[in-house]
Amino acid sequence: MKLQDRKVAIVGLGYVGLPLAIEFGKKYRVLGFDINPERVLELQRGEDSTLEADLVGMREATELYKKDLGIGLSFACYPEKLRDFNVFIVTVPTPIDEFNNPDLTPLLKASAMIGQVLKEGDVVIYESTVYPGCTEEDCVPVLEKFSGLKFNKDFFCGYSPERINPGDKINTLTTIKKITSGSTPEIANLVDELYSSIIKAGTHKAPSMKVAEAGKAIENAQRDMNISFMNELALIFDRIGIDTNDVIDAAGTKWNFLKYRPGLVGGHCISVDPYYLAHKAKALGYDPQVILSGRRVNNSIAQFIANKTLKLMIQAGHTIKSSNVLIMGITFKENCPDMRNTKVVDIYKELLEFGINVDIFDPWAKPENVKHEYDIDLLSKIDDEKSYQAVIVAVAHDDFKTFNFKKYKDSGAVIYDVKAFLDRELVDARL
Repeated sequence: MKLQDRKVAIVGLGYVGLPLAIEFGKKYRVLGFDINPERVLELQRGEDSTLEADLVGMREATELYKKDLGIGLSFACYPEKLRDFNVFIVTVPTPIDEFNNPDLTPLLKASAMIGQVLKEGDVVIYESTVYPGCTEEDCVPVLEKFSGLKFNKDFFCGYSPERINPGDKINTLTTIKKITSGSTPEIANLVDELYSSIIKAGTHKAPSMKVAEAGKAIENAQRDMNISFMNELALIFDRIGIDTNDVIDAAGTKWNFLKYRPGLVGGHCISVDPYYLAHKAKALGYDPQVILSGRRVNNSIAQFIANKTLKLMIQAGHTIKSSNVLIMGITFKENCPDMRNTKVVDIYKELLEFGINVDIFDPWAKPENVKHEYDIDLLSKIDDEKSYQAVIVAVAHDDFKTFNFKKYKDSGAVIYDVKAFLDRELVDARL
């Protein structure tokens, strides 16, 4: 397959797929595909609710398509539109279920859909985070079943894990080095060449798809464990009566100390991917110790924050039942509308169990999405007349820097700063 003959279909137009579709659309004939018609209509209007897209770049890519130059980006939600393409890049979510086991349903459904339009010579590249071996052991059989074709004879696969950091406008798709791999040496070269054409930071060609899959899995597992260590320190230092961030600042004066900070660990990747690696380990007869212990610590932090706030409220003389608590922020990170797997919800639920009236305000989150996902009604604005006995700053949105926390402090409210980004004089405690 020659460079100019590549027609690329991106399956899934979320935080990962859309930036990919835009960049490829500047050089190749590209179809951005999503099963959600509303998402497709939104993109066709030149809008992006995730706020991840380079809208100027998206207009550029879609205009190229309209000029009928053989390149450019278009969008669709009908599977039959995929038939004209020969490279399929899968960027659908890979969540976990209620038991923290991998849920491959979106991935396998996407594979089945692609299998129905797969032709001889086609290449299917997976970007979704999985455990090592998933592409060949789980996805390929589905492709074979629905296509009637033979893997590595009639069609081929590649794996190139996404490295998107939602909300980050500096480390973007083209500026982050890309891991690539393929099911044969020839396909590995093709996949690497394809991504090299858009990734300014360059690529790293892994020796196998399993290596590429494992590389992605441990990226997030390592970060999860580093944060869990800091979270465990926060639990210890709270008992000692010293500030964790002060300790980190002191230790950080040594050149080789890694200055991770404690915090809530949510989002689609870091709080999920370690379970994929643990699942594979267990399937092979090894019970992972470090990975899962880190997960247990990080999953406990929301409850700790809620209970610490309650203790501070009692010490301040507040009655717990029917008191009012305001939580600032619900997204899983600052300056971003992404609220997937946010642990702020766990704080909310814990406080509700004590009979507390809990309000959440977040200018970045879409109220309808929060309602649909968590059945929580966000405040459209904060009622200046309403008194709160505690304010929990859960997310460090820039919008909150100008908020009048002093007003609530002066009225006797407890201020808990999860992210340690407010003036120390304003807060009663921080993680």
